Amino acid sequence: MAYASCPYKIVQEPKGVFVVEVHTSKSKVRLQPVIVSDLETNFDVYKRLHPRFIVNAGFFDPKNQKTVSYVTIDGQVVLDPKQNENLMSNVALKSYLQKILNRSEFRILEDEKGKILYDISAHNDAVPEGYKIKHSIQAGPMLVPVLRLEEEFFILKRDGKIISESASSLHKYARTAIGIKNNRVFIIIATNDAPMTLEELANFARNMGLEKAMAFDGGGSTSFDSQELHIISEKDN
Repeated sequence: MAYASCPYKIVQEPKGVFVVEVHTSKSKVRLQPVIVSDLETNFDVYKRLHPRFIVNAGFFDPKNQKTVSYVTIDGQVVLDPKQNENLMSNVALKSYLQKILNRSEFRILEDEKGKILYDISAHNDAVPEGYKIKHSIQAGPMLVPVLRLEEEFFILKRDGKIISESASSLHKYARTAIGIKNNRVFIIIATNDAPMTLEELANFARNMGLEKAMAFDGGGSTSFDSQELHIISEKDN
């Protein structure tokens, strides 16, 4: 999950889609990941931490509740998918692990003077010169500038045909995404009233003029909590 203690505004257009513009240019902005255990809900964390808002973020393994995404907090890797034995020992995924481990991540970078830069890159990509990763959350796939479904193993093709998909990539579901424009951060929540495929989500982010965007975990994990808005995705609604 990612939480913030900074100003923001919520825009809803079209119906069923909420866009949160985070005012990252304001002073004393704090935007960072938070990790939970025992499947603590988004709303539980909101009540516990009292942030301006909180949104679901990275992937986890529903069988053992261990991470499938890297998370960095204050420069330290606090969640590592290589520690998930279900993932690393899965014979069917052995040939594709490097794609999974190198999925896109949202980065909060900081230079020596404390200047903050927001970025979305593949996990193995180098950071810009003079910066280091302060916080990061991995999920994926990259949506903008290019949709990286196959490159990040959200779909698998064989002989030109799609034979499998992850995260219901090709089907319409509730979705969560994060994007960047002019070093401002935007969050997109597509609810069950306006479900999207990942390609449709990418087109939505592109039409917003975002320079970079990536998906967070979606479907039943889609959730957002703030003082004026509470979104939860339920199986039948």
